[in-house]
Amino acid sequence: MIKYVSTTGGIEPVGFDEAVLQGFAADGGLFVPDRIPVIDQEQLQAFSTLSFQDLAFELVSLYIDASIIPRQDLRRLIDNSYREFQRPDIVNLVPIRGNRDTYVLELFHGPTQSFKDMAMGFLMQVVDYLLGQRRERLNIVLATTGDTGPAAAWAAAGKQRIDCWPLYPRGMISREQERQMTTLRADNVHPVGVENCPDGGDDLDLVVAELFSDEKLKRTLALSSVNSINWCRVMTQTVHYFYSYYRAVERVGDPVVFSVPSGAFGNLFAGYLARSMGLPVARFVCANNVNNALHTAFSRGVLPRHDLVQTPSSAIDIVAPYNFWRLLYFATNRDTARIRQWMKDFAARREVVLDVETTKTIQGGFISASISDEETLATVRSVYEAEGHYLIDPHTAVAVAAVEAVRDSLPAAAAIVCFATAHPAKFPDVIKRALDVEELPAAGHHPVIDEARDACEHLRICQLENLRSNLIGEMTRQVARRRG
Repeated sequence: MIKYVSTTGGIEPVGFDEAVLQGFAADGGLFVPDRIPVIDQEQLQAFSTLSFQDLAFELVSLYIDASIIPRQDLRRLIDNSYREFQRPDIVNLVPIRGNRDTYVLELFHGPTQSFKDMAMGFLMQVVDYLLGQRRERLNIVLATTGDTGPAAAWAAAGKQRIDCWPLYPRGMISREQERQMTTLRADNVHPVGVENCPDGGDDLDLVVAELFSDEKLKRTLALSSVNSINWCRVMTQTVHYFYSYYRAVERVGDPVVFSVPSGAFGNLFAGYLARSMGLPVARFVCANNVNNALHTAFSRGVLPRHDLVQTPSSAIDIVAPYNFWRLLYFATNRDTARIRQWMKDFAARREVVLDVETTKTIQGGFISASISDEETLATVRSVYEAEGHYLIDPHTAVAVAAVEAVRDSLPAAAAIVCFATAHPAKFPDVIKRALDVEELPAAGHHPVIDEARDACEHLRICQLENLRSNLIGEMTRQVARRRG
């Protein structure tokens, strides 16, 4: 049975259920498996013909012991997770005609038109299932820079044992993303717009981390989180790597390159996990905007914490890429003492200088680029004009532009898959600016997003300096109300 340990080594190993329900490890680290299962060539070939849901079942069952979730229940949870997707094959791989062997992988066909739906639905299904087994209830608190909040809100809506509290930096996500949370009609979803957040979602992450560091408070309020740090989300995101691989290559075993717009590094760490399991990935392109802590780490061996810069690709406006600690944990051969020290340095000195060996290790599988706002907008426009009015969102544009920036360093024979992480309709102002138009083209609309523009909103608004105390008060009242 796979057990889950903390990247900072301060807790005893736990089962999958505890790792999921706790979110953060009690010692402040992130949960990782004590071993990564490996898929042999025969299995890799056999998986190539599976549907998305069948592939998801095979992959995630490697990490979940049947004594925790019996296989028939796991199958049902997976099927329910993807029931509201608009495509039967869940994702869509689109060739870019101007670039041979280059594709855009549309990951936004779920209920909130974002790749966050790819794993969030399953995570909420699992959490609700585990709570039902225990007859418990949770307050799920999460910070979002745009797409995680709507995906969590929609996945939690109506769940009997979950109250969901999505926190977002007000004015720093698109109104379309905000409205997907604030117009949702569900009495167990409580969006909170937080004002005065100079570092955006990172300011909210610090408040959430502070709440979770208080063990008594965590127990009293029954707190958990479904941010990208939750192990179940990271694990589930391996599926779209495998599924798209089979559709991008001519033969199983051929190499592939994935270009991923990156903020907190959760999606990219899932790619690392997939490669460690046996997927033939030649290289990952870590595509940053100008908030480029990850690019600096991969190119120079230094992980900095700079002030936040607002960009058109707002969902990856992240200054503290939490999931990067998971990569460093494995790159240092599970050196928990070093991870603890680096996390302290990052908090105190706002910089971590990696040793030469660790830098060389992470550079073995990753290459990175930092894309300016001007390059992002130009890429939206150039793809639209060159590909028959095919419209990409600004985050996808960062991934496409990053490939062009590093193309000479990529293997010539490998297919290249750029992740499209959101529908362009979620960013109308950016799209208008990129195309230099006053009215959105048809491809810039989506019926679900258009409908939310006119719906009644409900939310709480709070100043950052008062967030912790107000959030505790609101959740305390909610817990009392639920108990009758």
